Amino acid sequence: MKYKYPGDATKGLIESYRKDDNGFVNSDPIRFPERNSSFREIELLKKIFFPAYWNASIPVDDSHEPLELEDMLNELGTFFLNGITSYSMAAGSGKNGGNKDAPIKSCCEIESGIESVIDSFPGIRETFKTDIIAAYEGDPAAESYAEIIRNYPGFLSIMVHRVAHELYSQGFKAYARELQEHIHSKTGIDIHPGARIGNYFFIDHGTGVVIGETAEIGEHVRIYQQVTLGVLHFDKDDGSKGVLKKGYKRHPTIGDYVVIGAGAKILGPLTVGNHVNIGANCWIQEDVPDNTTVYIKEHPTHEHRNHK
Repeated sequence: MKYKYPGDATKGLIESYRKDDNGFVNSDPIRFPERNSSFREIELLKKIFFPAYWNASIPVDDSHEPLELEDMLNELGTFFLNGITSYSMAAGSGKNGGNKDAPIKSCCEIESGIESVIDSFPGIRETFKTDIIAAYEGDPAAESYAEIIRNYPGFLSIMVHRVAHELYSQGFKAYARELQEHIHSKTGIDIHPGARIGNYFFIDHGTGVVIGETAEIGEHVRIYQQVTLGVLHFDKDDGSKGVLKKGYKRHPTIGDYVVIGAGAKILGPLTVGNHVNIGANCWIQEDVPDNTTVYIKEHPTHEHRNHK
C-alpha cells in the first residue's frame, strides 16, 4: 500500500525552517558526511526535521516547490501505513498473544491517524529546537547545534520518542514501540512511547536511562546516564491467573527545572516537585517537595590494609 499525505505539514515545516535562528543551518552549500541505516523511517525523520543537517534539499523560500519534502512525507506515511496495518491485523487475529476481540482498524482509520501524526510535525520540530538549546546550554562540551543533532544519543532518542508518542496517542502502540526499541538498541536509552515529556529536555550521555510508560516529565529537565524512572512493584489483575495489570499509573511524575544525577532510581507513582536536584545514585520511592536537593549523605567507606 502507498500513502498520500493530504495535510498542510509541508507548509508548516517550511515555515518552521524559516524561523530557525542563526544557531541552525538551513543552507544548501553545507554538506555533511552521508550515513546509512537499514531503518528507513528514522532516516526520513532526520531529513524531515533537520534537512540541512542530513543533506536534504528543501527550499526555505518560495522559489521552488518543496517536492523532496512532500516525497519524504509520503514515503514515511507509507511505512507507517504498512507497519500499523500489520500490527492491527495481528492483534485482531488473536495469534501470537494478540487479542482476538480487538477490532481491526480500517485503512481509513489508520490513514486518518497517520495524517494527525504528520500534521503535528511542525509543532514537534519547534519542540526539538528547545531540546537542542537545552543540550547546548546544559553541556559544556557541546560546541554547536550540528554536533548535537548529528551525534548526541540523547537527542536522537528524544527525536524518535516525540514522534513515537504521537503514534502511541493515536492508538498505534505496537508500531510506536518498534520505532522506539530500534533507537533503544542504537543508543542504550529506553524510553517507552507512552511517556509524556515536556520541552527543553536533555539526556546527557544517556547509556542505561530507562523511562517507563506512565512517566510524566515537565520542562527544563536534565537526566544523566543510568537513571531509571521505573516501577516499585507490579499489580496483578484479579482473576487473571497471574497476568500483570495494564494501563494504570505506576511511574514517577517529574516537575519543572529538575536535574537527576547519574545512577538515580526514582520508582513508583510518586511526584518530584519543581526546582529539585537529585544526586547521583539516590534511591527515591517517596514524594520530593519543591526546591529540594536530595543526595546520599554518607557513602560506604573501605578499610585499607597494608599487605606484606
